[in-house]
Amino acid sequence: MKNKAENSKTSKNKTKNQEQEENSTKIKDQVETPEVEEEVVVEETQDDNDTSSDDKINELEKKIEDLSDKHLRLQAEFDNYKKRTLREKADLIKSGGETVLSGILPVIDDFERAIVSLDKLPEDDPGKQGTVLIYSKFKEFLKQNNVKEIEALNGEFNVDYHEAITKIPAPEEKLKGKVVDVIQKGYLLNDKVIRYAKVVVGE
Repeated sequence: MKNKAENSKTSKNKTKNQEQEENSTKIKDQVETPEVEEEVVVEETQDDNDTSSDDKINELEKKIEDLSDKHLRLQAEFDNYKKRTLREKADLIKSGGETVLSGILPVIDDFERAIVSLDKLPEDDPGKQGTVLIYSKFKEFLKQNNVKEIEALNGEFNVDYHEAITKIPAPEEKLKGKVVDVIQKGYLLNDKVIRYAKVVVGE
């Protein structure tokens, strides 16, 4: 009887031990499982952070690239503006008195016509001498301001410098297509035409 009671006690203890072990295993599993889940959650959050950081870096790099491109464009535009301004300024200096000088040309024409009409007078005539003197001063003034007469008579007709008023039969074979008469002289200012020469062309 004693042995039976001890066996029964031992089996009860075993059963209790087994239950305790099972319970501890369950508790252990319950405790461990959330930890694993937490780790997964942490890892997922870390991946999200990495992705958002990459996106931010890419966005910033794009902004820097756009700003750099705008800066280069602005610099190029400013350089072009500066060059254009300098060129315009140089052109203004070069041909600054074009309007004034063009206004003097008809006066020169009148002096030349007056001198032709004074051909019959003697060289010591005061009127003739005064007219020639003033004409010479005007011509010198034009020369000092880089105004040159366009060579036309007996030369090849050139549309860049000559304006054909009319055509007439050439007096000689060699004058065909050439300027046979000058109706009005043309002038250049620093190699720029300020008045075309009005000419008659032989054909």
